[in-house]
Amino acid sequence: MQGGIEIVVMDEFAGVYAERLRTAFPQHVFHTAAHAAGAMALCADAKVLVAFAHDVSDELLSAMPNLQWICAVTTGTDHLNTLKNLRSDVRITPARGIHGPQMSEIAIFYMISLSRNFRLTFENQKNHVWQRRPQSLLLGKTVVIAGIGLIAEEMAVRFKAFGMNVIGVSDARKQGRGFDEIVPRSQLTLAAARVNFLIALVPYNAQTHHMINGDVLSAMPASGFFINLARGNVVDEQALIKHLQQGKIAGAGLDVFATEPLPQDSPLWDMENVIVTPRIGGMSDIYAQQVLPLIEENLALFTSGRSSEMINIVR
Repeated sequence: MQGGIEIVVMDEFAGVYAERLRTAFPQHVFHTAAHAAGAMALCADAKVLVAFAHDVSDELLSAMPNLQWICAVTTGTDHLNTLKNLRSDVRITPARGIHGPQMSEIAIFYMISLSRNFRLTFENQKNHVWQRRPQSLLLGKTVVIAGIGLIAEEMAVRFKAFGMNVIGVSDARKQGRGFDEIVPRSQLTLAAARVNFLIALVPYNAQTHHMINGDVLSAMPASGFFINLARGNVVDEQALIKHLQQGKIAGAGLDVFATEPLPQDSPLWDMENVIVTPRIGGMSDIYAQQVLPLIEENLALFTSGRSSEMINIVR
């Protein structure tokens, strides 16, 4: 691709991304915007959009007639499949492969916080109550991860460091780093019966809609915890609420929900055995350092006419 092109970087920290990209690619023009409203006036001639997939709208796409590539800085790109104005010839690449550390750490945060009932610990501190209780260890516990990719492998390795038994659920993979065992999706319910922790990590699509349903939740031991780091609709949320309210499972750590932001009247907010976080699992304080090398490599390939060699091509 000869000459410079226009690139829109749309993110709360777009300036940080663009500063480094301008240094690496001085021949190109980088426009920055914190959100779609700001990007609309800048994008008419842009060929590349760097953004979180869920921030891309039909209105923005309609204002980008020259768009050739969406460089998503998120792992999931399922939101893009719902857009009517996304042309079939637009290349899509996600930031797959960078989220292992932060996703692993939030999973560990949930597991330790829930199993040790840190909510009670904090209440005791607030009320100046000195109450010593037995502490549940991760050592020897069984965790089932539904969905095996790069993030799951990062998790599995870290979970093994705690001495856990790690089981994966996947139709596509027979083995993976850190896993003691991998079973097909048809055995998800059987695997759920063995858990101390069940983690949803599958991409969202028609096949994974309500993959964690009432039958899977009912198979879990009453002492088991469910963790959702996938998408809200991977789990039947009403079935989950019912199981939590009736004490059929011990608790849940939830970062994603069927409706986001989580509605104020959702009973999940006030459950003592639930940790609600606002879709922060993929975030980190070094996100730019994690994602920029991938953006730079793909941008170099794209602008040199080698787009078919780009990393993480979805289409």
